Amino acid sequence: MAILNRRRLLSALALSGAMSVLPLSAFAKEPAKVTVALDWTVNTNHIGMFIARDQGFYKEAGLDVTILPYSDTSAGLLVANGAADFGIVGSTGLFAQRSAGADLVGTYAVVQHETGRLVFMDDRQDIQSPKDLDGKTYAGFGSNWERKLIETLIRADGGKGEFEIVTLGTSAYEALANGAVDFTLEIATWEGVKNELEGVKQRAFRYSDYGIPDQHTTLLVSSGKYLKDNPETAKAFLSATQRGFAFAADHADEAADILIRGNQDVLTDDKLIHASLKALNDGHFLRDSDGTIGKLRPETMLALGEFLFKAGILYDKEGAVLQEKPDFSSYFTNDFLP
Repeated sequence: MAILNRRRLLSALALSGAMSVLPLSAFAKEPAKVTVALDWTVNTNHIGMFIARDQGFYKEAGLDVTILPYSDTSAGLLVANGAADFGIVGSTGLFAQRSAGADLVGTYAVVQHETGRLVFMDDRQDIQSPKDLDGKTYAGFGSNWERKLIETLIRADGGKGEFEIVTLGTSAYEALANGAVDFTLEIATWEGVKNELEGVKQRAFRYSDYGIPDQHTTLLVSSGKYLKDNPETAKAFLSATQRGFAFAADHADEAADILIRGNQDVLTDDKLIHASLKALNDGHFLRDSDGTIGKLRPETMLALGEFLFKAGILYDKEGAVLQEKPDFSSYFTNDFLP
C-alpha cells in the first residue's frame, strides 16, 4: 500500500511539472461562436450587444460573438435558415414569419413598450385627431400591419379608415417634410429624436390611445432548433446581452460613446446617438419603470398576436389567411434569460 501511494505521489508530481510548462490555452475551453443579424444599420436599439462585445461581457461568458453587417436579407430569414444564431426582428415580423412557417422564437425584448407613432407636420391644422386622416395620403413601407394599424386608429376615433397609401420606404420622411404626403409612421426614439434635434416640428398620435395593443417593438429572436441544440450558449449570450443593455441604462453617456467608437464608419452624428439613448432611457424602454429588462411580457405578446389574427393579416406557409388561431405562447420564451 505504501508503494502504491508513493507511485501516485510521484505521478502527481510529474503531471504537475508537465502542466507548469504547458500554455494555459492548452486547457482553456474554446469560446462558443455566436452570430447575430441586425434589422437595420447600427443604431441605439442594438447598443446592448455592442456594449457586451466591446466591454468584454461576451468574452467573460465564454463567447465569441460576431455581429453581422446589416444586409437586405431580413434577420428573421437568416435566423430561420440557420445563417445566423440570433437576430433583431420586430414583434409584428416575428408573428408574421412564424405564422408562415419560419422557425423563429422570441427570446429577448429589446424595448418594453411600443416606440412607434403616427406623425404629421405641426402646421397641419386640418389634422386634430385620427378621424381627420380619412381621405389623406400615407407614406409607408409596404406592410399589411401598417394598413390595419392606421385603419384601427381612424375608426377608433369615429372615422371610416379610408386613406391613400404610397410606398416610399425611408423616403417617406422627406416626402412628409416637403408636403408631398400627409402623414407617416416613425420610431419616436430615432426619427422622432432626429427631427427634434433638427428643429422639425411635428405632432403625433400614439397607437395605444386608439385601440392598438402595446408591443415590444424590437426583439432578439433565435430558432427553435438552435435553442434546443445550444441551450447553455443561448443562456450565456442572452445573459451577457442583458448585462450590456443594463449598462446602457445605467451609464448612458459612456455607453453612447462606446457605440460610436465601435461604429465610426456608420454613426457620424454623436448628438443623435446620445439623444436617442436618452429618449430610450427616459421613456423606460430599455428598462421599464418596474425594473424589468429583457423579459417578454406574456400579456403583451399574446394581446398583439390576438390583434393580428383578428385583423386577418397573418398568413400560413401557403399564403392563405390563417383560419385557426395558433398557440401564440409558443412564439416566445423567457426560459433562456437569467
